[in-house]
Amino acid sequence: MSLTITLARMAPDDVDAVAIAAVAGQTSGGDVDWTFLASQGFEAAKGDVRAVAGLDGRLTFVVGLGPAAAVDATVLRYASGALARAARRQPSLAVDLLGALAAGESAAKAAQAMAEGLVLGGYRFATFKSEPKPSALRQVTLVGGGGQRLQGAIDRGIVLAEAVCWVRDLVNEPGGTLTPNELAKRAVKAGEQAGFTVTVWGEKEIRKERLGGLLGVNRGSKLAPRFLLLSYEPEKPRGTVALVGKGVTFDSGGLSLKPSDAMIGMKGDMGGAAAVLGAMRALATLGAKVRVLGFIPITDNMTGGDATRVGDVLTIRNGTTVEVLNTDAEGRLILADALSLATEHKPDAIVDLATLTGACMVALGDRMAGLMSNHDGWADQVQSAADTAGEPMWPLPLPPYFKGKLESEIADLKNITNTRYGGALAAGVFLQQFVGAGIPWAHLDIAGPADSSEVDGELVKGGTGYGVRTLVELLSSYSKPKPLA
Repeated sequence: MSLTITLARMAPDDVDAVAIAAVAGQTSGGDVDWTFLASQGFEAAKGDVRAVAGLDGRLTFVVGLGPAAAVDATVLRYASGALARAARRQPSLAVDLLGALAAGESAAKAAQAMAEGLVLGGYRFATFKSEPKPSALRQVTLVGGGGQRLQGAIDRGIVLAEAVCWVRDLVNEPGGTLTPNELAKRAVKAGEQAGFTVTVWGEKEIRKERLGGLLGVNRGSKLAPRFLLLSYEPEKPRGTVALVGKGVTFDSGGLSLKPSDAMIGMKGDMGGAAAVLGAMRALATLGAKVRVLGFIPITDNMTGGDATRVGDVLTIRNGTTVEVLNTDAEGRLILADALSLATEHKPDAIVDLATLTGACMVALGDRMAGLMSNHDGWADQVQSAADTAGEPMWPLPLPPYFKGKLESEIADLKNITNTRYGGALAAGVFLQQFVGAGIPWAHLDIAGPADSSEVDGELVKGGTGYGVRTLVELLSSYSKPKPLA
């Protein structure tokens, strides 16, 4: 959706519709009939948007924000997403919600969040629709003061949201068309347009670089794997951060075949890779004073005649051997290569993102990522960035005793434990073995929030683009963590 969002002190006279704020308990304000709204059961719940005729005859959207004291950037992002859907038939819209912001809250953060919500809430994936029916909304005016500072925040929100929408497109596209090679091509194009460097390794380079985990997962596929190396290089950087993203373009489970129902949605098993690419795209436009390197292994996980067998042993980039006891625990195998390679570049810190385990969804539900880390200070930075960005996550432990559960009789490690419990933790501890000594690292299991089964606030059904806003916020506010002892 191409949307222009500008700031003005008053609503233009020629807009097609206006939107006004309503908080819990409100019974007056704006040119609307509040008695009528109350008779329709309107209680100004967060995200409840009602279209009514204004007293001047112009269509007015009354946007519920919930309790007045709780109106912050997250509430306004959510409500703006709902408004974008409600107003999708209006070519232009004036939105007067900033005045409802609770005391002490940042107007700039709120304006940015509203811009994000308006773009994200109006998103639709229509690539394969015969009649796509795009939103008519093209021009939005946010009503409020603040001048260039707030307009800059709005512009930042648009850049972030457009990057998230691009990621949603990638996640929503079927694995039969978004193949490893096609994803690599789109990454190269994004790098050329935004201004970050993308190097693509094909199968020959991958073999030369000894990426045994990636090659092992790819053995059952007719499609060759790819590995992407990304680079954003600002002048005088204050550190280097490595981003790693899981890029499985379709996951059948391999020979440990998933049931058919469990394969639905597996086109999105590259959500971590897409999030890293989206963050790089936004970062190259918005800028940050930190050098960022990206490492993205890409393959599908199929059942071809030479697919990795249960019991096979793979050798990861760093020389560690892994007995594969479940070919559906493939993400950790390709991430092991990527983390090993990232370690060799000696970054100050690493973040990996992966739609890794259903166990994390069992623990935290489908809206919240699991955060695991070997460094409290780095985990705090990541958590703070997520809170600011409005992308929920929750810390999970990395119990040392899980290392013993991953010991193999015939190799250095096995890729699963012999218990059904703690699957997300086992995966995190497995990955930890491929992070270099002394490097702060955070692992985000985004299996739940990378996809939405419902329309809610700025979310629509399908890929969410989770992680882009958190990564950009993290890198924009980056502070070099102390090395591990």
